[in-house]
Parts: sequence; structure tokens; C-alpha cells
Amino acid sequence: MPFEIVRNDIVNMQVDAVVNTANPNPVIGSGVDSGIHKKAGHELLVARQKIGCIDFGDAAITPGFDLDARYVIHTVGPVWKNGSHREEQILSSCYRNSLTLAKEHECESIAFPLIATGNYGFPKPLALQIAVREISTFLLENEMQVYLVVFGKEAFALSEKLFKSVSSYIDENYIRSKTLDEYGTESMYGSRLETRRIREQECSDMSVGAAIPIDSDDWGQLLKDLDAGFSETLLQLIDRTGKKDSEIYKKANVDRKLFSKIRNNMDYRPSKTTALAFAFALELDVDETKDFIGRAGFALSHSSKFDVIVEYFLVNGNYNVFELNEVLFAFDQPLIGA
Repeated sequence: MPFEIVRNDIVNMQVDAVVNTANPNPVIGSGVDSGIHKKAGHELLVARQKIGCIDFGDAAITPGFDLDARYVIHTVGPVWKNGSHREEQILSSCYRNSLTLAKEHECESIAFPLIATGNYGFPKPLALQIAVREISTFLLENEMQVYLVVFGKEAFALSEKLFKSVSSYIDENYIRSKTLDEYGTESMYGSRLETRRIREQECSDMSVGAAIPIDSDDWGQLLKDLDAGFSETLLQLIDRTGKKDSEIYKKANVDRKLFSKIRNNMDYRPSKTTALAFAFALELDVDETKDFIGRAGFALSHSSKFDVIVEYFLVNGNYNVFELNEVLFAFDQPLIGA
């Protein structure tokens, strides 16, 4: 998927560019900065010293040296004071300027840490919202694989309001079906087994066709009238939105190679995460989503925590796949997209 949240040490990411939360002065700081310099070697510090000081919110690029990345993009995040010193604007600039530099250097992939949430004290829930907003906005207009890398669970935090709301919905709707695991102890459906079941392995080339603007009918009636498989139904629904194919697959967090595979094969069977991603991109309601993914052989069930979280977003009319993935990640569930 074009945007993915992963648990890893950013120094081990095999991408075109890793983003370093740099000190404004050409010295080695702590945290991510220290780790990146340690693995990249002394040459990185020499290159960083040639750049000189970097203003808050700005970004500069150097080679990656001994890292598994071609480049290091150094950006200086804001020091959190009380939120009234342009901290949010500065953090947004960090992401925008870093992505612009990556694009200028023809990077196909980039990995970000959650900038400024360490020693600089930026609140993690707000930092996460800003990161997701800036990255998703960029991806609506550009093609790039973007990773948001968190080292451990403690480095990732949803807003308290959202976490409590989703948790409450899960408590009310999740049917805890139990089974015995390989060690004879009880484990939950919808976690490890569900994760394994809905993982996806798909990729291919693409050519995007132009959308044909047609007045949109009621989605429910449209789905009822369509006696077709997943691919044919998807393409007809896209046509009726009047939007370009690229608008829909980017909104779904699906790359163009996979979309080409779907477009060119009417018998294509997507993974559940892909089918749901397109349901969100098309802004289908709960019943329409069930009908749509049913054409690929899937269903929504209250015995799956993953499904319950997806349903929470549908019921609340929130079709932002990137925000959904924040919540899925926080609850240790697979992400939506491809």
C-alpha cells in the first residue's frame, strides 16, 4: 500500500530515503538522530556539517552512506512549548519539505519517524494526526511508497477521545469467539488468525482508463441491479462517480499496479483489505459495503475485531482510509489497502 504504518527501527528500513529528526545545528543529537548517524558512519556527520544550520521546519538531504537507504533527509521539528508558538505549522512543514525533497530526487520510497515526539515533547496523538494528514495529502497527487515507522507501542498514540470511542464500540459489538491455540490455551478469533487470513500478496503493471461521468444513482439500488463480479462492479461504480480512476485508487490507499491488475482481469479476486479499501473510497454505507465485498467472497462479522473497527468507521460516515489505518494499527489489526 502507498502509505503504511510499521513497527521497526528506522535505521533498518530499506527505502530510497529515511527522514532524520535532526538537530538544527550540525551536531549529532539523541534518539533517531543518534541511531541514524551510528549506522550511516562518520561520513554522514561530515556531510551534515557541510550543510550547516537548518531552520525549524526546513529539510536538507545527504547521501545515506552505510544505511540501507540512498539518502538521509534531515528535518528539524518544533520544540513543543504550549501549542501557541506555531508548533503545528512547523511540524507540517517538516513533512511537506521532506516529501518535496524526496520527489525532487526521484525517490520511490521514504520512511518517516514520528517527528518531534521524543525529546522535543510534541504530543504524540497530535503529531500522528499531522503526519497522516500531510502524507495522505501528498499521496493524493503523487506516487510514492511512504512508511511511518514507530519503534514500539509506546511511540504510537491515538487521541484519547478516538481511542475511547472505538474501544466502546468494540465492547458493545465484538463477539469474543474463543478457540484453543496450538498450546491448548484460549485465543481470540479476529487477531492472529484474522491477520493471517486477510493479508495480501498482489502487484502488477497498470494503465488507467478515463472515467465516464454519469449521474450517480442510489448506491444501494445500483449494487442491487448489478449482476457482476467484484472487478466489473468496481469499475461501474467508479464510472458513476464521475471521478478518475486515479482519484479512487489513491483514496483507497491502493497502488496503480494493483489497480491495473483489477481493471484488466474481470475474474480478479482481491484480498479483503483491498475490497474494503475500495468500499471506503466509494463511500459506501454498511449494507452497500457488505454487498460489494460479498462479490469477492467476503463478509463483515462481529466475531472479528478487525471487522468491528471497520464497521465503526462506516457507521460514523468516516471514509478516511488513512485514519482507519491509524486505529487498526493501534489495535494490532491489519491495515486497509494493498
